[in-house]
Amino acid sequence: MMNRIGGIYLLAVAVVVAVHTVVEPLYHVSSEGQPYSPLWSILNPLMAVAIVLGAAVAWRCKRAVDQEGDDAPVSRAFVIANAMFYGFVFFGIMYLWNWFNLLSPGFTAIEEGTVSLVWIVVDAGLPLLWGAAGVALLRDGGQKSD
Repeated sequence: MMNRIGGIYLLAVAVVVAVHTVVEPLYHVSSEGQPYSPLWSILNPLMAVAIVLGAAVAWRCKRAVDQEGDDAPVSRAFVIANAMFYGFVFFGIMYLWNWFNLLSPGFTAIEEGTVSLVWIVVDAGLPLLWGAAGVALLRDGGQKSD
């Protein structure tokens, strides 16, 4: 049951973030004081939880594949598990770096343009990983960790 709930959560966050990333320019007028939509202040903590959950799912998948041993052939499952795990690590680092930068206005080592570029890369990449992890949890739904 927990796998289903986690899978649904990851898929929901993936859809909401992906859709909001695409439609935000259609409804939000950026200003110096408010460059991003206020909806991001609600989504950011939900995204942080989804990153942790997704990384845990990816780690579980990677650990299962790694138990086959070093002399096992490289399989599709091996590539998927490693891409998902290291993708979550990469995007998690980028997300937290940018989010903490947003929460700490005194940190001025980077320009606003760089912050915006990192956000669009993170907001475009994470929904793909969350989708993959969510589907993996839903497929596992009735078999493990219930």
